[in-house]
Amino acid sequence: MVFSGLTFLLLFFPTVIVLSLFSRRLTYQNYMLLVVSLLFYAWGEPKWVLAMLTVAAINYLCALPLQKDSLSKGLRRLLLAVAVVGSLSFLFYFKYAAFLVNTVGSLIGRGDLMQAPVLPIGISFYTFQALTYTVDVYRGKAPAQRNPFKLLLYISCFPQLIAGPIVQYADIAEQLDHRRITTDGYLNGFRRFTVGLAKKVLLANYCGAALLETGTAAQGPLTVVGAWVSVIFFSLQIYFDFSAYSDMAIGIGAMLGFRYKENFNYPYVAASLADFWRRWHISLGSFFRDYVYIPLGGNRKGPARQIVNLLIVWGLTGLWHGASWNFLIWGLIHGIMLIIEKAVWKREPQGALKIVRRVLAMFLIIVSMVTFYYEDLSAMLRHFLAFFGLGIQTGALGAIPLIDERLVLLLGKFALPLIGMIVLATPLLKNLALRWEQRDRERPCGYSIAAGLTSIALLALSVIFLIGQSYNPFIYFRF
Repeated sequence: MVFSGLTFLLLFFPTVIVLSLFSRRLTYQNYMLLVVSLLFYAWGEPKWVLAMLTVAAINYLCALPLQKDSLSKGLRRLLLAVAVVGSLSFLFYFKYAAFLVNTVGSLIGRGDLMQAPVLPIGISFYTFQALTYTVDVYRGKAPAQRNPFKLLLYISCFPQLIAGPIVQYADIAEQLDHRRITTDGYLNGFRRFTVGLAKKVLLANYCGAALLETGTAAQGPLTVVGAWVSVIFFSLQIYFDFSAYSDMAIGIGAMLGFRYKENFNYPYVAASLADFWRRWHISLGSFFRDYVYIPLGGNRKGPARQIVNLLIVWGLTGLWHGASWNFLIWGLIHGIMLIIEKAVWKREPQGALKIVRRVLAMFLIIVSMVTFYYEDLSAMLRHFLAFFGLGIQTGALGAIPLIDERLVLLLGKFALPLIGMIVLATPLLKNLALRWEQRDRERPCGYSIAAGLTSIALLALSVIFLIGQSYNPFIYFRF
């Protein structure tokens, strides 16, 4: 079940909201949310609930004794190791075992030795969340949760279960015991949810369809313009797609009394590569910083060790997205680019150099999207060469056309929507809305009424589009 599906919009979510309004006591709300969250996850494939329950049980049993003062340091470390290894073993088996075995098989000339198992949806997200709980208890950042059902609710809560944001236990522990459903929270959450839904249905799906029409190296020969237009559409699609899901998760959470941290902050207006990664998938970056980079030593052990730590973190970040060489390449490329950027721009640039750094950062980010899109490394190379007017013909490099007649017609169709998408990927509309809201404080509730009507209109329009659409993928489900 997905947030942008009609079953969720017309049946599941309205039922949850009604039940939450009738569940006055927080205890009843928690149990209701736990039941509906497990139902939500089990909707597609019930057996995978067992994997999530097992991960939750491992972390519950390992973390519970960690609060005892009498526990020795060695035993504390052993319990932490059991939780980490036990949790990651599920993730490793489902996501990485076949990749590793088949890689070894290819090196010894045996081909594919293992068929990849079906990947449980959201396993990367709920595994990381379970681990933050045990690590936070180990570090003393949060008390151990004695009620196993509350811990399971934290891990399985349906707004952020499938695709984040990755919620750290220390940030949510108090909300499990103290939260209220308020009118403001409900209205703001509904507004945020409808914006995310429209972003997914009206923008991300359009970009995905346009990407398929403009062509990729996997579909056939590329032109120079086609290579650039298609990667721009993919860059917009993946941003609108994932940030939309985060918007919907944050909005649903607010309606149910939870406060989730932001996961995206208009990354395509970033001033540098480092700034981009402070704005993109913020919860994943925070996880790797707090639970991998800093424990490895961060930048405290000299420049050489910092470079090694960054490459480890970025290699793991790439592999987190999938068990494929292209994701590892993507992660390491970004790690290397960040290291080089840090070395080149030792001081904050001024004047024209700020523009140069911004343009260069966006250029590198968009070009690197090719490594994220293609699991086929030969198709990746063909698309990369096409950026610069080159193609591989009969085993040799040669020039490719700048544009063809089919793409000229498509550009006429997509030019204005593409410009509109680029504008919508900036905070322009948000800033205008904030100014209007600020002015409205001095007048009757014109902004509030307009915002409410806009939310209803976005919901209705999204449902209408969903009824007529057959193309409604969600990219991050495979991660």
